[in-house]
Amino acid sequence: MARELLSASHLVKYFGERKILEVPRFVIREGDRIGVVGANGAGKTTLLNLLSGELAPEEGVVRRAVEPVYFRQFRGKDQEAAPKALREMGMGSKVGYSGGEKARLGLAAVEEGTLLLFADEPTANLDEEGIELCCHRLEQCAALLLVSHDRNLLDRFCNHIAEVRDGRVTLYPGNYSAYRRQWEEKEREDWAAYEQYRKERARLEEAVRCQGEKSRGVKKAPSRMGNSEARLHRRSAGEKAEKLDNAKKALQSRLERLEVREKPRALPQVAMDFSLTYPPVSKTVVSGSRLQVTYGENWLLQNASFTLPAGSKTALLGPNGAGKTTLMRRIAENGPGIRLAPGARPGFFRQELENLDLEKTVLENAMEDSVQSEGAMRGILARLLFRREDVYKKAGVLSGGERVKLSFARLLGSAANLLLLDEPTNFLDLPSVEALQSLVREYAGTVLFVSHDRAFTEHCATRLLRIENKKIVTFEGTLSQWEESLRHPRETPEDTRRAVLELRITQVIAGLSTAQGEEKEKLEREFQELLRQRKREEP
Repeated sequence: MARELLSASHLVKYFGERKILEVPRFVIREGDRIGVVGANGAGKTTLLNLLSGELAPEEGVVRRAVEPVYFRQFRGKDQEAAPKALREMGMGSKVGYSGGEKARLGLAAVEEGTLLLFADEPTANLDEEGIELCCHRLEQCAALLLVSHDRNLLDRFCNHIAEVRDGRVTLYPGNYSAYRRQWEEKEREDWAAYEQYRKERARLEEAVRCQGEKSRGVKKAPSRMGNSEARLHRRSAGEKAEKLDNAKKALQSRLERLEVREKPRALPQVAMDFSLTYPPVSKTVVSGSRLQVTYGENWLLQNASFTLPAGSKTALLGPNGAGKTTLMRRIAENGPGIRLAPGARPGFFRQELENLDLEKTVLENAMEDSVQSEGAMRGILARLLFRREDVYKKAGVLSGGERVKLSFARLLGSAANLLLLDEPTNFLDLPSVEALQSLVREYAGTVLFVSHDRAFTEHCATRLLRIENKKIVTFEGTLSQWEESLRHPRETPEDTRRAVLELRITQVIAGLSTAQGEEKEKLEREFQELLRQRKREEP
C-alpha cells in the first residue's frame, strides 16, 4: 500500500454556532490526486485550511507525515520562485503582474518533486498556454488535493473526487466524469424509489378507503327485515365489520410504517417567449469587416473579418491579450468595422456586475428590465439554483458567484437577442456552471462567449472564432473537432492538385532519362511548363 502522507479523523469545524464541516476520516496517500467539489460556501477551502493546519478544528486531529505546499489564487503577497522555475512558467522579473501572471508566479514557487500539494483554483485567470504550464507543474507532485471549477482539469488529473455537501465529505472513485456518472445513477435510483413509494402509498390509501366503505356497507340492515332477522344480521354484520375494520387497521398501520421518500428536485423548464425580443430576420446577425484594433501602440487585429450566423453559439478563442474582450466591446457598441443586422440588440455580460441594485431583492433585480413574465423569470432563477425563498434575498447579501448568476438572469430575460458573454463561469461553483451551460445551449438567440472553461466551451459552442496573427479564423465545429482537425488535417483540393502535379513531374523526369528525338523535346517542354505551374502555386 502507498505511503500515507496525511490523515484526519473526527474533524468538526464551527463558524459561530453553525457546524460547517464534519469529517469522520480523510486520508491522502502517495499517488492520490483528489479533486474537491461542491457548491460555493459548502466548505471546500475550509477543508483545505483544516488539513493544512491554517485552521484549527473544534474537534478531531490531523496527522501530517509531510507538510503540504499550499497554492492559492488569492495570496496576500507574491511568492518567491527560482529563476529557472520562472523561465519554465514563461515569467521574467518585473514590477507589477496581471492576474494570470500572478497565478504563474505562484505556480513557479511550487518546487519540483513536491510530495503533497494543496491547490485552490490554480488555473483561474490563466490562458491556454498558462493552463498547460500549470498542468505540467501539477504532474510533478507525488500527491494532490485540488479545488477547481475546471472540469477538464479534474478529469485529467484526479483519481478520486471528494464532494463537500451539507457539511459532510464523501469520497468517490475516479475522475469528475466518473463522479457525475455515479451521481446521475444515484439520481435515477432516487427517482425510481420515489415512484415506487408514491405508487405503494396510493395503493394502500385506496385499499384503506375501500375497506372503510365495505365496513360501513355491512353495518346497514336491509329494509323490510323482521326483528329476529335484523338481530341475526346485526350479529353477522358485526363480525364481518370487525374483520374488515381489523384489515383496515392493518393497512393503515402499513401505510404509517411506509418509509417516506422525498421527491427528488427537478430543474424547471424555462418557458421563455423569445419573440418578445423581436429577433432579427437576417441570417447573419453580426459581421465584422476589415477590422483594425489597437491597444496603445500594439496591433491586436489588422484587416480581420468574421460573421455570427443567427442562432449560433460561438466561442471566441485566443491567448490573454489577443483582444477578445476588446472585440466583444466593439460589437456591443456597434463600433468601426462592425455591422449589426436590423433588430439585433446586443447584451454584454461583464464581470463588473455594475447593473445590480444591491438594495433590491433577487426577483426585483431580475424583473427590472425583463420583457419576460414573472413566471418565466422565476423559472430562469430556479434553473440557476435560486431556490424559493432565495428570490426574496437582497442582492447586497449575495456571494460573488450568486451575483454573477443574477446578472446573467437579468440579461437572459432582457430585450437583448444577441448575448456577448465575457468569462461568464468565473466565480461559479460546478453545479452553477452546469446550470448556466444548459441555459446557453437552450437559448434561442445568438451567443458569442469567451471562456477559459474547456468543458463549458465544448458543451456550448458549435463554432469557433480564433484570433491568430491579428486575424480572426473561423472553424465550423466544436472545440474537440477543431483539435482533431489539427491532429489529422483534411486534404484540400489544392493539396490534391499539388500532389498530382508533383507526381507528373516525377513521371516526366523518369521519361526524359530514356526518351529520344521528338519525344524527348516534347517531354522537355512539358517539364518546363510543369515547373512554371509549380512556381505559380507556391504559397
